[in-house]
Amino acid sequence: MKLAGSKILVVGGAGFIGSFVVAELLKHDVAEVVIYDNFARGKQSNIAEYLKDPRCRLYPNGGDIRDIDLLNDAMRGMDGVIHLAAMWLLHCKDFPRTAFHVNIEGTFNVLEACVKNNIKRLVYSSSASVYGDAVEVPMTEEHPFNNRNFYGASKIAGEAMCHAFHDRYGLSYVGMRYMNVYGPHQDQTAAYTGVIPIMLNKIDANEPPVINGDGTQAYDFIYVEDVARCNVLALEAEVTDEFYNVGTGVQTSIKELCDTILDMRQSPLKVEYRPYSADDARRMVQNRIGCPKKAARDLDFTFKYDLREGLQRLIDWRAQHGGEE
Repeated sequence: MKLAGSKILVVGGAGFIGSFVVAELLKHDVAEVVIYDNFARGKQSNIAEYLKDPRCRLYPNGGDIRDIDLLNDAMRGMDGVIHLAAMWLLHCKDFPRTAFHVNIEGTFNVLEACVKNNIKRLVYSSSASVYGDAVEVPMTEEHPFNNRNFYGASKIAGEAMCHAFHDRYGLSYVGMRYMNVYGPHQDQTAAYTGVIPIMLNKIDANEPPVINGDGTQAYDFIYVEDVARCNVLALEAEVTDEFYNVGTGVQTSIKELCDTILDMRQSPLKVEYRPYSADDARRMVQNRIGCPKKAARDLDFTFKYDLREGLQRLIDWRAQHGGEE
């Protein structure tokens, strides 16, 4: 799909990744970017700067993916849709029925509205959670689905529905399987925040950062601006009915991550190691590193920011915003 002169709806566009997708789209010669968000997780402050651009506007009537009429109204006249709205992993664990209505039923509503409104291209946000714990490293897109949590199950369902809508209606789409995304606009102090904000919050409070287990569990950390750029590349790409890892392919253990942050903050604090709780041990993924070759080949995507560069940008942002937003 050609971006020049196009109209794009960003579902979940006021959220962590969504707000950066909006910013990335506005770097291109698009005609209009419409943000559709119910602000359950998104924030007005994430998008305030982008709404100054005359090509960008906020859908005025709420923006919940569970509201079929609103979705259809928002998609009318759009060329492309980027769907990022979802309940997060731990939120799904605590509220699985709501997760079903938002992540599964809501995604069905988005797909149905895309077909009804003749959307030329959909980019669907899935997750590396579909893989579960690694059978092999790095994980290619052919890795089996070993997921065991509600969030991953909802993303597998979304992927299956994308395939079905493509087969039945010819819907052109590409799916994104995000690795561990971090950066500004991520919840910094909420109950469901990620590992990097939790570590930074501890260090800023002059408290020792805590690692559950021995710290050898390893992940693929990718900076949010790179993720946003991959979404826009996927919107433009000619491939369809495919899913792609969005990561760096670089393996970083939690211990290495913590040591890096302590070094960057020039902190004398020592890491505190704690055993997993029985519940954490049961659901903890020990290794998840994505193979980036398919995205590089088909989407021309390679990451720009290594871990230290991305962390520095996040640390600088926190300094400007008091550690939270």
